[in-house]
Amino acid sequence: MATATLGGGCFWCIEAVFQRLDGVHSVTSGYAGGDTPNPDYRSVCTGRTGHAEVVQVDYDPAIIDFDTLLAVFFAIHDPTTPNRQGADVGPQYRSIVLYADDAQRRTAEAHIQRLTDEGAFRAPIVTEVKPLTAFYPAEGDHQDYYLRNAPMPYCQMVIDPKLDKARSLFADRMRDQAPTAGS
Repeated sequence: MATATLGGGCFWCIEAVFQRLDGVHSVTSGYAGGDTPNPDYRSVCTGRTGHAEVVQVDYDPAIIDFDTLLAVFFAIHDPTTPNRQGADVGPQYRSIVLYADDAQRRTAEAHIQRLTDEGAFRAPIVTEVKPLTAFYPAEGDHQDYYLRNAPMPYCQMVIDPKLDKARSLFADRMRDQAPTAGS
């Protein structure tokens, strides 16, 4: 088992997509990348903790590798907008890869360079790549958010398009059924 920690806007969106990938065993929404110990949602939302909303993805590298996780990650958010994803604005919504080891750092940097060389985006990629020093799980009501709230307007307007994009680009990697909340 391996762990990836990624932030690309609201953690509910990233969580919903990664929960449906083959080889992913669990996804935990949380906070990382800042210096404030034991942050909570309210403090992170101020933008003053230094933390980003992130997901921690536990995955089986024999089924899905870190580079493939990065391919999905970069496909479902805009890595060119500093401190912003759509209507979500502030440093807590920045694009960030928090690496666990030097191999993840090299893979992330190479992936970003490859996307840059290919001209995959109209603007430069601003995704931070930095070491993971601490991860703080978000409160319980932020876990499995989409699984528990799919009919809500936010889920339909913001998360569903990300899921549709992931399904269209990575159909061979997506599970037919979503996990159930809490699993």
